[in-house]
Amino acid sequence: MQNMVFPLLDWFRDHQRTLPWRSDPQPYKVWVSEIMLQQTRVAAVLGYFARFMEALPTVEALSQVSEEQLFKLWQGLGYYNRARNLQKAARQIMDEYDGVFPPRYEELTKLAGVGDYTAGAIASIAFGEAVPAVDGNVLRVITRLTGDQSDITKPETKAAIRERLSQVIPLDFPGQFNQALMELGALVCLPNGAPQCDKCPLSAQCVAHLQGKTHCIPVKAPKKSRRVEQRVVCLIFYGNKVALRQRPGRGLLASLWEYPNYLKGEGGLPWSLPVERMDSAGTGKHIFTHIEWHMEGVVVELSGDTLPAGWVWADSTELRERYAVPNAFAPFQKTVQARLEDGYEQLSL
Repeated sequence: MQNMVFPLLDWFRDHQRTLPWRSDPQPYKVWVSEIMLQQTRVAAVLGYFARFMEALPTVEALSQVSEEQLFKLWQGLGYYNRARNLQKAARQIMDEYDGVFPPRYEELTKLAGVGDYTAGAIASIAFGEAVPAVDGNVLRVITRLTGDQSDITKPETKAAIRERLSQVIPLDFPGQFNQALMELGALVCLPNGAPQCDKCPLSAQCVAHLQGKTHCIPVKAPKKSRRVEQRVVCLIFYGNKVALRQRPGRGLLASLWEYPNYLKGEGGLPWSLPVERMDSAGTGKHIFTHIEWHMEGVVVELSGDTLPAGWVWADSTELRERYAVPNAFAPFQKTVQARLEDGYEQLSL
């Protein structure tokens, strides 16, 4: 694997994308970007990253922001526990490190939500420590390069690849090396569809390419099937406001605001409300890690503003600027926004 280093670095120099956290690799920016990029494409993250940095430009600002504002900044990225852990880690840095980002890999792994990969990325890119950063892109590149048919979902496979990389990572350019591997996996050694081996600087030494096995490497154990829930999502309106309720503080989508919903098959509306009119709002689907929601939307017009305890009314501005509604309800957002802005009669035309 030692022969991969210089061809890879040369390729990265010529083909790397210009990214804000790459152009200015401060530890705070590298950290936030890496958390945002988990299971999210770079193109999708850029806008969120810019907005987040404008609102919370420092560790101190992140440590002090309200959870409500934090979630609103995170809205659309999903996995809100990552945002919670960002703030927990920011408070650790303020309390335990006097507001100064810890520079070493071992210290970084002690921060909330920072695992081996994220710690390796921050340590190498922001501080120049020669430690690997092994994410899905890197696992794919290295298993193909070496012809390794171990299951990449197993911790021991990841640990073995991390150990291999620790033997070849250049002491002078650890951050560039790690980023080059990630970039190669993102742009050339693709996860979906055929890899672009004709554009790869490592194709001449890639075992999977030479043996025609890129279609079967990396090896992954099949995922367990997800539980499917049939849900009815109620878009409840009175005047120019929509009803929201806050989810419990623990479990799925903890503490986020949602349109009231219930499991289909429980009968009619499970709440006592002054209903004036009901209509269909279409259907939607959202996939979580272990659950799928198959949703039917219902527009519910009330004749009065009485709501169950703990629910709130939100107008268009509050929905846009204050309350974080998770992406699970994205199939119904256009209906809600149109109703709040144009009224029910116009919406029904």
